[in-house]
Amino acid sequence: MNPYLIFILTVLFLGYLLNLAVAVLELRSLDLELPEEFRDVYSQEKYRQSQQYTRENTRFSLIHDTFSLLITVFFILAGGFNYLDIAARSISENPIVAGLLFTGLLILLSSLAALPFSIYSTFVIEEKFGFNKTTVKTYVLDIIKGTVLAVCIGGPLLAALLWFFQTAGDLAWLYCWLAVTVFTLVVQFLAPVLIMPLFNKFTPLAEGELAQRIGEYAQEQNFSIQGIYTMDGSKRSTRLNAFFTGFGRFRRIVFFDTLVSKLGTGEIVAVLAHEMGHFKHRHIFKMMAASILQTGIMFYILSLFLGNEQLFAAFGMEHVSIYGGLILFGFLYAPVSSLLSIFFNLFSRKHEYEADAWVVSSTGSGEDLIMGLKKLSLHNLSNLTPHPLNVFLNYSHPPVLQRIEALRN
Repeated sequence: MNPYLIFILTVLFLGYLLNLAVAVLELRSLDLELPEEFRDVYSQEKYRQSQQYTRENTRFSLIHDTFSLLITVFFILAGGFNYLDIAARSISENPIVAGLLFTGLLILLSSLAALPFSIYSTFVIEEKFGFNKTTVKTYVLDIIKGTVLAVCIGGPLLAALLWFFQTAGDLAWLYCWLAVTVFTLVVQFLAPVLIMPLFNKFTPLAEGELAQRIGEYAQEQNFSIQGIYTMDGSKRSTRLNAFFTGFGRFRRIVFFDTLVSKLGTGEIVAVLAHEMGHFKHRHIFKMMAASILQTGIMFYILSLFLGNEQLFAAFGMEHVSIYGGLILFGFLYAPVSSLLSIFFNLFSRKHEYEADAWVVSSTGSGEDLIMGLKKLSLHNLSNLTPHPLNVFLNYSHPPVLQRIEALRN
């Protein structure tokens, strides 16, 4: 039996079993007793609802993972990749055009397979727990807009990568790395101005106490801001959130309208201070630099497998191609990617603690942030007692109880 096929199937099944074990541990770790720290915010009924939300999402994820595993294994063993390759080649013999068609067909099939789960999650689970505000029209328009963006932005990038690997010889991986890096940086600048407004409406924060407090705090910290905006997050969900976009003098603060309506002025300023802490500690640049380095390593390893005939044989592919190698390599790289994500999450959790500490040092108190975190957990029905293994593998933020404990210390 093909050794690459054995390796890939082993990785798929082991990944599934790990997710299954984490899900079981997560469900068992749910504590029926409301933590003392949250008794000033949660009612027993609300806490019970948050646990039920965790149960339903965890079980639903298991069903989704099981389906994904079965359909992926079936597609590999049935020669699905080869059938799509033949279909793409029948339309065009140009390797770049065929590569775009092959990738597009794969994405289409993958999206169609995931669509029922997305619909159920949005219109059944999220609806049941009071989160969903997405209409069918908005949902369909989001899919259309996302597809158009993928074709208009992702298509040219993929074509460039295929061209580099086809013409640039041994240094193709380096040119691809540089191209992706430039692309990523450009999108970081363009997204707040051109892409995000396609999906949401951004409105300058109205003059008042909140805008004044934010302006005063930013001035105290010598932090330049292009503008403070609210986003119509309630168009799709009742969840609370806030974020920064842009770099340098183009930085913007964006608050979900749901957050502005649920948190007090001091709590919102504390949330802002936390996000500012990420900038002050250069967390975003550090993580981006690490991500860029990881991308370069990935492209170099990819270049070693592009023409590997045994890899193509594992998927029943009749033709060896650059575009096929790009897709098939993803299965080999999956365990490396999973391992790297654990390290990225580890540093991300460390950064969250540092940003929380910045709130205390810059405002003189962590109490507003603590209350803000409690309200965020309440309104987002967060799991207050996640299992440590799940946190280690999947959490980019520390559990809220640990963050509050660190803030109090």
